[in-house]
Amino acid sequence: MKSTKAWRLGMKDASTLPMARQRGQSKKPTWIIVLVSLVCLFLVCAYVYPPQNSSACYVFSSGGCKGIQWLPPAPTRELSDDEIASRVVIKSILKMAPALSETPKIAFLFLTPGALPFEKLWDKFFQGQEDRFSVYVHASKDKPVHFSRYFINREIRSDTVEWGKISMVDAERRLLANALKDPDNQQFVLLSDSCIPLRPFDYVYNYLMYTNVSFVDCFEDPGPHGSGRYIEHMLPEVEKKDFRKGAQWFTMKRQHATIIMADSLYFTKFRDHCKPGMERNINCYSDEHYLPTFFYMLDPAGIANWSVTHVDWSERKWHPKSYQAQDITLELMRNITSIMESVHLTSDDKIEYRTTPCVWNGIERPCYLFGRKFLPDTLDNLLSLFPNYTSFE
Repeated sequence: MKSTKAWRLGMKDASTLPMARQRGQSKKPTWIIVLVSLVCLFLVCAYVYPPQNSSACYVFSSGGCKGIQWLPPAPTRELSDDEIASRVVIKSILKMAPALSETPKIAFLFLTPGALPFEKLWDKFFQGQEDRFSVYVHASKDKPVHFSRYFINREIRSDTVEWGKISMVDAERRLLANALKDPDNQQFVLLSDSCIPLRPFDYVYNYLMYTNVSFVDCFEDPGPHGSGRYIEHMLPEVEKKDFRKGAQWFTMKRQHATIIMADSLYFTKFRDHCKPGMERNINCYSDEHYLPTFFYMLDPAGIANWSVTHVDWSERKWHPKSYQAQDITLELMRNITSIMESVHLTSDDKIEYRTTPCVWNGIERPCYLFGRKFLPDTLDNLLSLFPNYTSFE
């Protein structure tokens, strides 16, 4: 009975207390769900059926249709069997440890139609360095008469070379093949008959031997004399986005010389589809495009993207400036050897000058070891100034 009374008392007292507020049954925000669903449906439709006029594009982006990437990036293209085989060989060569030599040498590769007008100057440059260099001469027209013992009997089997045609690249590969037969040759320098040394031999030797990149000129020119020379017949192996341009006068390490000789796939593409007088009046020159494109595609980090051979394009003609006897002064040579930036000039309407610091092993240094387009009548003046002009820093 006591428990019953207590319970009733408790109930009586509880009736005098404020009643706890009853939580109403929650209502689902139906309008929010409907709104989100409509927005999602609208975006999906816009993705599948992108707007076709510019005003509709501005609903999504202030940049219009160009500012919208409606579709995901295209999947990576599947390589052909020939491409896979070529890349496997090239990558394997690049991964191999460099061949060691007790007497590493620089191979100087002279590409000339005949005589070498600066042979006496090169003789002075080579004196006393007999165990650190080798010479190879490709004379495409006339067998030269030599004045220096370093050039006697150094001609290789040569063939006709026509300006702007694949025969120029054939000659380069022929020089490399002959130089690669000597395992002591670790660096390879391509020079023309108008080239001269700008530095003492020791400077050149250390500059090339103690770096792990090749000095191959390479840049993207969006103009008619760059990407405008590309032709779709190079597909699928060579895409327009990879098409590059550069001067042919290279210096390169042995591994890079080897992969050039191992390549037939990309060389064939340029042989067949990069030449003067193609369709749509396109004039493509393999010596300016084959090696820059090849290295950009297969070993872009392995090249410096500039050449150590100076040439002056400031006159903006089809051919670079030629130096005559009256031009040769210590001031001119000092100006050339003190250049610290590589300049590339595009051929589009903007005519953009692109300058890049010349960096050697992380250190900014003067760019050039050799100079080009010196006429034969400059020889006497150069001999009188040599080696003084090579000592400028």
